[in-house]
Amino acid sequence: MEPADRVTNRLKLSDLRLLQAVVRSGGMAKAATQLNISQPAISKAIAALERTLGVRLLDRTSRGVEATLYGEALLKRGVAIFDEVRQSISDIQSLSDPASGEIRIGATAAALETLLPVFIRQYAQQYPRVTLHVDNVPREAGYISGLQDRKYDLIMAWSGTLPLDDPLTQDLRVESLFDDQWVIAAGIHNRWARRRKIDLVELVNEPWIFPVPNSWNYSTLVETFKARGIKLPKPSLVTSAPTLRLFLIAEGPYLTSTPLSSLWLSPYRQSLKVLAVNLLSRHYPLAIFALKKRTLSPPVERFIECARDAAKSIVSPGRTRTL
Repeated sequence: MEPADRVTNRLKLSDLRLLQAVVRSGGMAKAATQLNISQPAISKAIAALERTLGVRLLDRTSRGVEATLYGEALLKRGVAIFDEVRQSISDIQSLSDPASGEIRIGATAAALETLLPVFIRQYAQQYPRVTLHVDNVPREAGYISGLQDRKYDLIMAWSGTLPLDDPLTQDLRVESLFDDQWVIAAGIHNRWARRRKIDLVELVNEPWIFPVPNSWNYSTLVETFKARGIKLPKPSLVTSAPTLRLFLIAEGPYLTSTPLSSLWLSPYRQSLKVLAVNLLSRHYPLAIFALKKRTLSPPVERFIECARDAAKSIVSPGRTRTL
């Protein structure tokens, strides 16, 4: 293989794009159709790329064309290369028009339904011409891969159960916005809402609405009952939708576990009550996740600044006293 500097000078972004298309489609013919170029042109470009690198990049299998170990290594870095090019173009656009651009955000269900709308509203008031793309993402592994694949600029989620010592998370930049508290809640007309002191064991036979098992909320619920040596109650309903949980406890006899901020920001907050249950102290930071080595565009940096400011108002002393 030739020296790295010489190879770099001969590599073309178009060749990397062709290699990416061939691997994704599973064949040169399919890639040619997708890219609207001839198959011989793709074969010639891939062959030239292999000669330049001195290694075989593709293998033919019964399932079609697949990347070799060398091809996978090149494509992995290629994702970052194309992302940096896109970011450069975005930066140029932002310099010419600082109030425009795009942001791609992933968020867990709880953040998506409660806190993220607050941040978006404040940001949109200042930068109305920026387009935001928002997706619901599964916890941990899902949003780590979403960042590494450059699908999202940032992820918003609670970091209480994120394994920060896991090798997958070492490339992440984590910024905590505020510490959220885990509570058990009910409607203000629930018979338990009038009690000044409640033992957890008294709530075992009540109708519960549980978060889904793959959430930090559920894990904390299980840990809390286990620490007391109490069997976990059988839920009446299991759902990943925070808004549905809070609506049902506000209007019915149910209990649920929830981040305290979900109560603060719920449209049903006047009908909700934190129960006076003696619990293990559990605090979970609401955090913004991004890649350490990825340069964030100006619109993304401004969004993070707005989120910081909005978070301060959410955890203001006045609001805390009210709750």
